[in-house]
Amino acid sequence: MSQIAFIGLGNMGGPMVANLAKAGHRVRVFDLVPSAVETAVAAGAEAARSALDTLEGAEIVISMLPASRHVEGLYLGEDGLLSRIPAGALVIDCSTIAPAMARKVAAAAGARGLQMLDAPVSGGTAGALAGTLTFIVGGEPSALERARPVLENMGRNVFHVGASGAGQVAKLCNNMALGVIMAVTGEAIALGVAHGLDPKVLSQMMAVSTGRSWATEVCNPWPGVIENAPASRGYSGGFGNDLMLKDLGLAAEAAMGVGAAIPLGELARNLYALNSRAGNGALDFSSVVTLLGPTRSGA
Repeated sequence: MSQIAFIGLGNMGGPMVANLAKAGHRVRVFDLVPSAVETAVAAGAEAARSALDTLEGAEIVISMLPASRHVEGLYLGEDGLLSRIPAGALVIDCSTIAPAMARKVAAAAGARGLQMLDAPVSGGTAGALAGTLTFIVGGEPSALERARPVLENMGRNVFHVGASGAGQVAKLCNNMALGVIMAVTGEAIALGVAHGLDPKVLSQMMAVSTGRSWATEVCNPWPGVIENAPASRGYSGGFGNDLMLKDLGLAAEAAMGVGAAIPLGELARNLYALNSRAGNGALDFSSVVTLLGPTRSGA
């Protein structure tokens, strides 16, 4: 078992820590939100006084943060961790950030003799809780082999997609597709409801037909269709609209960097921006369906 430093205990990081502790790792954690640290401690982790304090004896350092600026600040800021991480430790950033930032931080880590992976995740909060996440990894194969046993304590699938930054590119591709699919799934269900169809029956049909997707089966955007989906609890929890908006913005930046065209991705980004302006930024991204009008169970 490993001594792990874990920084960032949000909707994803907290359950990931719980699974690491359950697997027998010694995990020292830090988050700016005290209640998040308390929850992690209740799950078997040890509380650290600061991000720096998590590094004591660390063999592996894992971060799960909201955006590029947070990752840059944590590792390269005035009190950045890279100069303090114990020699030989492996660094794994599970945040979803700009590919260029992932490459920048990994290069700085390499200059200090540290191996670093970008390993953003897919699977949502349900996957984090169940330990069934997918890790999308960029970096050296040897670093991944070091990380694999720990990643497999938190997830079911581990994909090595290329060098540093490649994990972020692949994650943005996945989330761009997810954002588009969620929006059009909500649009299709709303169309059916407008014609008097039962949204649950319509969704069940789609889930075994060519319209099948994660949005029809796991995170259906219509209230009451799937009992445990965010839509059935007021769009609370899940993957926030503003996080999807961030990822679609990163996808747009990545597309501009190589001259790629993403017309549907850009359209989806605008939809989630409108949803944020409507006051739904903190709600699950499936709340984008509410832009089409009131939603109700069994309409």
